[in-house]
Amino acid sequence: MKITVWKKLTAGVLAAAVALGAAGCGGEGTVKREEVTEARTVQLFGPNTRAALSKAVEDMSPAERMYAMAEQNSGVAIDFNTYQAEDYQDRTYDQVCLDRVRSRMGDDLLLMNADVILALGKEGLLTDLSGMQAAGRLRDCVLTANTVDGRLVAIPQEIVAYGLFCNVELFEKYGLALPETPEDLLRCCEVFQENGCEYPIGANRWWLELFVLAQGFADVYIGGDPSAEIAALNRGEARLRDYMRPGLEYLQLLFDRGYIDYKTAYTYEAMDEAPKFLAQETPIVMSYQGAAAPERNYSDLDFKMEVIGIPSARGQVPVLSISGSGIPEAAPRKENAFALFEQMLSEDVLVDYVSRNGSISPFKGEMEGLTVQESSARLSESVNSDYYVLATNGNLNVELWGNTCVIVQHLMAGATVEECLAEFDALQDAAVQQAS
Repeated sequence: MKITVWKKLTAGVLAAAVALGAAGCGGEGTVKREEVTEARTVQLFGPNTRAALSKAVEDMSPAERMYAMAEQNSGVAIDFNTYQAEDYQDRTYDQVCLDRVRSRMGDDLLLMNADVILALGKEGLLTDLSGMQAAGRLRDCVLTANTVDGRLVAIPQEIVAYGLFCNVELFEKYGLALPETPEDLLRCCEVFQENGCEYPIGANRWWLELFVLAQGFADVYIGGDPSAEIAALNRGEARLRDYMRPGLEYLQLLFDRGYIDYKTAYTYEAMDEAPKFLAQETPIVMSYQGAAAPERNYSDLDFKMEVIGIPSARGQVPVLSISGSGIPEAAPRKENAFALFEQMLSEDVLVDYVSRNGSISPFKGEMEGLTVQESSARLSESVNSDYYVLATNGNLNVELWGNTCVIVQHLMAGATVEECLAEFDALQDAAVQQAS
């Protein structure tokens, strides 16, 4: 059983590169070829277009600026193969990406979600990037997420951390501290409801899995032995359902108590819940850190906001979903691809991109000139202290982030917790069988 998901504003380069309408599980569309005439080129598959690079610099998105700077610094021009989704019902971005690499369509560089990285990495269709200069500076979480069968097969331009966006003024109004544990969050929701807030937690159908992953894996990544536990899951000696049960039961409790309008959330795309938060009707929403960056959904507010990690038994923990860019093993212009990619990962380009995108650098240590939004500083500090839950792990044979998202949607649609756990059983059993 294989579930693939193309999620709006997903982690890694895709988050800002997309900022598009390609949301949801589906995506009927076409691949548009945009050729350039320069002698040194790479063919890049992704959601961006060449036309965007002809705009004035001040009008470019962070991703467009990144490509323009990398072209200039490397002398390699990008020949965009752009996937343009139209009604999102037929083929997902992920499916098209998989097909293109497997069919050797001539792409030299591509942007990938976590499930694509795992699948193509397992099939040996992606180039090992461990020899790149940038690879030696990567955070451990990036190496863990994108190393498949001992090979580093993708590198992101950023780390995107997910957490709770909290209206601090509403918490203070009712004498509440920002929640540290799941029990704290329940108490806050109870108080908010008692004071007229119908649904304290705003949500959409994409990010409720954060509660499940934070509760299920906080003890693994904080104070645990991730390598040993992941290995046990891959062998089937440990059961994935045991990790997922606490979070699914907690999420069901939030539904049952009416703290989340899950029926409406099931119809919402990412950010559809934002208006009620901005109007201070909802004190809490889930989102990714970059949503607090300038000119984003939660940047220009009439109240004080703070972004915290997801409450867990280990306190507030950010949930990280790391995707990245990679080079197909069969890339016909591999040398050019490496030259361009090194510039995409150069410090001056990354400082510009990460600062504007409101995300976290994939590199260890400080980068001069990198700015962090005050409202999301707590999330960045947690990641810098290696205090997080990693939702994408290249060593785990079951792709976790996308699959958990889809299974949580089944819970929202009326499936029982036990039925959801059975889906995790099927995924794990298939992965164990395939590995044996």
